[in-house]
Amino acid sequence: MVKTEAAEEREPLSRTPAAAVAVEGSGRRTATAVIDLSSSDSDSDGEGAVGSGKRVRGVGGDGSATKRARVSAVVDLPPGFLEPIPPPPVPVPLAACATKQFWKAGDYDGKPLGDGVAQQSVSGMDHVRVHPRFLHSNATSHKWALGALAELLDNSLDEVINGATYVNIDVLENDKDIDKKKSRMLLVEDDGGGMDPDKMRQCMSLGYSAKSKVASTIGQYGNGFKTSTMRLGADVLVFSRSPGKSGKRPTQSIGMLSYTFLRSTGKEDIIVPMIDYEYKQGWERMVRTTLDDWSTSFQTIITWSPYSTEAELLEQFSSMKDRGTRIIIYNLWEDDQGDLELDFDAEIHDIQLRGGNRDEKNIQMANQFPNSKHYLTYRHSLRSYASILYLRLPTYFQMILRGKEIEHHNIVTDMMLKKEVTYRPVAPNGHPKDSNMVADVTIGFVKDAKHHIDVQGFNVYHMNRLIKVLFFLWK
Repeated sequence: MVKTEAAEEREPLSRTPAAAVAVEGSGRRTATAVIDLSSSDSDSDGEGAVGSGKRVRGVGGDGSATKRARVSAVVDLPPGFLEPIPPPPVPVPLAACATKQFWKAGDYDGKPLGDGVAQQSVSGMDHVRVHPRFLHSNATSHKWALGALAELLDNSLDEVINGATYVNIDVLENDKDIDKKKSRMLLVEDDGGGMDPDKMRQCMSLGYSAKSKVASTIGQYGNGFKTSTMRLGADVLVFSRSPGKSGKRPTQSIGMLSYTFLRSTGKEDIIVPMIDYEYKQGWERMVRTTLDDWSTSFQTIITWSPYSTEAELLEQFSSMKDRGTRIIIYNLWEDDQGDLELDFDAEIHDIQLRGGNRDEKNIQMANQFPNSKHYLTYRHSLRSYASILYLRLPTYFQMILRGKEIEHHNIVTDMMLKKEVTYRPVAPNGHPKDSNMVADVTIGFVKDAKHHIDVQGFNVYHMNRLIKVLFFLWK
């Protein structure tokens, strides 16, 4: 039984329950508690002690009731101790507060959308000190959504040096959606070397790239993953498993970069919750700082991701063997009409774009003139664009799009009357700029030129990667 009284006035003790009492004393909310600890001995056989709901006084040898032990203590309670416990916060539904159109998503000043005060960063969670709005402005470097997707293909192809044999692009369904309807998610996965906990944090950081030390890789600047994923959708989950090297145990990590979470909770810097597991006799939680930090990151992920339990998260590793990376982009951007920017329905084995990138006349011409179809359809078809994205592919590496392999296509085979020349840039004084600056060029006519197909320009490859399609040097 707990009772309260003002420390200064010593009013008679009240019978009001402590949780409902708040006492003012000389302008300072200080209360004391007098705690009455009453105890009694039960009968020797325990009868009446259980189930009756009443205390039973023990009886001494002389038949008199034993005296109750009474202990009084004065305890200083901290301010607010007797206030009612506030109700738990109500989770904000996924994508409830953020615009679903990419080009309008940058209208964010770091304050919560709706009522409330901006929250401070959570101590202990991995983050970089950059305002969340930068995620959007950084992603605007990709005006064309298929260009963003190509960045993710580059990352998978770079993993060839770590044993990657395929990249798989597919569509998943999100059961955990605001309107209880299944929404589409984009999947990109490969069987490369995977990332250990340190590399996962480097991947989520801005401008860090270990690949800059490897000359043969396409990604060099540590920015492509962030710009590409944020251009395609508001949120991304990364699952990666590493086999362990140099005596280290195998690990698997989960990281979430969520623009929806940052906007809806009013964060003023980029919070990146990540959790790790380590394989001993089985997969066990790997705590890098404290268990509270691990739990905070985990709760944030299951609140703002498509998965509601730890078991559902770990299920995403089931398709991996001893290594690999699985990227899931969700809350995909929509166009002005409320349709997804990515069109998954036009072709069952393709991912296409809607709107201005899609030209129905070119699509009809591509069916009529197959030698020119890649030039006529690459703007709206990922299958068409990815087939010419690389000048060469390792024979053992596959690109699989929605269950069907993408056939690599060398655009030189589309030309006739070909001629190979070597291009060396020349300075205004007529001398070569750099003797090592050389480009091999194959020039020719498309085989459908006799049908007056308007296809002209240079297709420029750099480090095996197509960087300019039908680039005009003249106007």
